[in-house]
Amino acid sequence: MNPNPGSENPPRKEPAQSTALQLACGRLLLLGVVFVMAYGVVAVRVIDLMIVQSASAESVQEAEELARLARSGDLLAQVRRGNIYDRNGVLLATSLKTPALYADPALILDKPAIARALSQIFPELKEAETLTKISVPKSRYAWLRPNLSPAQQDKVLELGEPGLAFEYADSRIYPQGVLAAHLLGYTGRDGTGLAGIERGAQKTLAQGRDVTLTIDVRLQHALHREMKRAIEEFSAQAGAGMIMNARTGEILAGVSLPDYDLNFTSVLAADPEKNKEILTNRLTLGVYEFGSVFKIFTTAALLETQDAPFSMTFDARKPLKIGRYTINDYHAQKRVMTVPEVFMHSSNIGSALMARSVGAQKLQGFLSDLGFMNRPQFDILEVGAPLTPKPWGESSTITVSYGHGISITALQLCAATAAMVNGGLQVHPKLLLPASGDVSVIKAQARLISEETSQKMRALLRLVVTQGTGKKADVPGYNVGGKTGTAEKSGGKKGYNRKSLLSSFIGAFPMDNPEYVIFVMIDEPQGTKKSYGYATGGWVAAPAAARVVTSMAAILGLPSDQYDPTQDISLPLEQYVKPETPEKKKLASN
Repeated sequence: MNPNPGSENPPRKEPAQSTALQLACGRLLLLGVVFVMAYGVVAVRVIDLMIVQSASAESVQEAEELARLARSGDLLAQVRRGNIYDRNGVLLATSLKTPALYADPALILDKPAIARALSQIFPELKEAETLTKISVPKSRYAWLRPNLSPAQQDKVLELGEPGLAFEYADSRIYPQGVLAAHLLGYTGRDGTGLAGIERGAQKTLAQGRDVTLTIDVRLQHALHREMKRAIEEFSAQAGAGMIMNARTGEILAGVSLPDYDLNFTSVLAADPEKNKEILTNRLTLGVYEFGSVFKIFTTAALLETQDAPFSMTFDARKPLKIGRYTINDYHAQKRVMTVPEVFMHSSNIGSALMARSVGAQKLQGFLSDLGFMNRPQFDILEVGAPLTPKPWGESSTITVSYGHGISITALQLCAATAAMVNGGLQVHPKLLLPASGDVSVIKAQARLISEETSQKMRALLRLVVTQGTGKKADVPGYNVGGKTGTAEKSGGKKGYNRKSLLSSFIGAFPMDNPEYVIFVMIDEPQGTKKSYGYATGGWVAAPAAARVVTSMAAILGLPSDQYDPTQDISLPLEQYVKPETPEKKKLASN
């Protein structure tokens, strides 16, 4: 028992005020959390409204604007057109902001005086034509000339004429002037490509992307110089020339004359029919009967399809009659000749007999495989379609054998010749260098002739230059081979004009392992005292080709000591070639 029961302490109790205080604090804390969350929601919403949705709205607005520009065609106008370069990075074409001159006829008081003054500043502007433009009643705009230089703009301003004004826009500038004019082409006032690679690569250039061409400006200059020299020396009307890589088909240089300064194409393009002779690309658009150079393919067809030996002979002692036609030789040997002799002396009779031996069907098939029956595909769009005999009868087989009755482009001729000398592989001509790593543009090379036939053709082509009609194309140390051609142009009483010639040479070098194909064509040359009155391929085109090869060797640093004259590829053919008599030693010239 507890002796002191009253001494036990009773249990402690919390006061009521403390409990109420704790409850109030809890409620305040909860209320604070609610307010913080509310303010957080408000802040997030403000950010959403001010930044996220604003940016989204701007994106939508921008997208709508881009769509509108694309529909109206203004989008491309805002993209500066891509540049064009040569294979070594030399600038060939670019776009710069330049002033264009226009007139407000309503503000010009003395129109004849202004037309006269403008013709003095800009010689290419004809006074009469300018006067007509600025005399249109009620007109407030007469476009006169693009691409003014600062000096030209200053001269116009010095006239003090309020009716003359300028508008600024991207203009196409060609730093090299006339160089490769027909390959580069030109654009219209709206910047759209109208010719050449400007047209062929329109999509790429319009997107602001640059393109690089296969041409080498250095070789282009050399070829242009020698072509122009030959035309002037023989008082010719026109010409065309090409340098092609014999293995890849890349065009290293291409010239069509007459040409024009690409910076002043607006006047020419305004009347294309009137200026057709200047604007026509004779390399790709013009189709020609090339004459004896075509014997390359007749001979190759014989060697390939008939497995004919060099010792095979053809009787060329008298003219060959086919129906109402008589086939003669320009410089007749009047004897039985072997295959190398027929080719070396460029015998029409011998070539005709070769074609007859091959047969019409096989010859057509062979020429078709070479690409002579269809329009070729190329990086520019101005490409001519070949003209072939229809129907193809016996007479067609005969005339085609020596390059008459079939018309092709220089582009096709060079590509087919490349296949004859490069080991027999098909060549696809190209002007655009593919972007690094782009294999989609690489085309398969079909085999057109055997390596053996190609080797024989190289020996024959070399023989023409060492002993035949192409002697003036020889460049010591560089083993040049080729074939001359002299074709009468159509238009005479019998369909051809004997005084209007197309003189050409096509060849390759070095013939033991060809890298380059060289082509020169001179249109309607006139004989000179130096050429003894001759205007044939051997006298006109072959020397020009030799000068081109000499320039190439210097430009590209091609060594001449790699060639041993005692190992000439044509030497084994001497056993099939009868030595000429002194009176026939004179240079044959077709």
